Amino acid sequence: MAQGAQKTDHVWLIMIKAMHALSRYAAAGIEGTGLGNSDFRVLEVLLHKGPLPVNTIGPIVNLTPGSISIAVERLVEKGLVSRVESTEDRRVRLVALTPIGKNLIVAAFQKHAVQMRRVFSELSQEELRGLEDALKRIGKRAVALLEKS
Repeated sequence: MAQGAQKTDHVWLIMIKAMHALSRYAAAGIEGTGLGNSDFRVLEVLLHKGPLPVNTIGPIVNLTPGSISIAVERLVEKGLVSRVESTEDRRVRLVALTPIGKNLIVAAFQKHAVQMRRVFSELSQEELRGLEDALKRIGKRAVALLEKS
């Protein structure tokens, strides 16, 4: 095996192990809010981007069309989001936070942000920027390679 391939395989393995550890740590914090991981992600997107169509939310939070529909329905039933008709296109239903949903996700996200600051405190600001840039480039490259195959 070529030396470069072995190194990239090793980096991939380290990245996967780090992501699993980070995911477990984040999930433990999110669990205390009474939200599941996918519900947290949906509410977080709505908090930061405002009301969105269901079909826009799914790809952002990595949920299939069926899964995002189920997640939104679950959040509607809990009173955390509402579905409203778009004023621009009556065929489009926007998902928006309710006041209860906003209060819950604001508190949950603040706790989550503190957790992430703790984890990433091992890195300097320069290292964080470098990591973010590298991960974005790797992700975009993987998407491009998938699209070519």
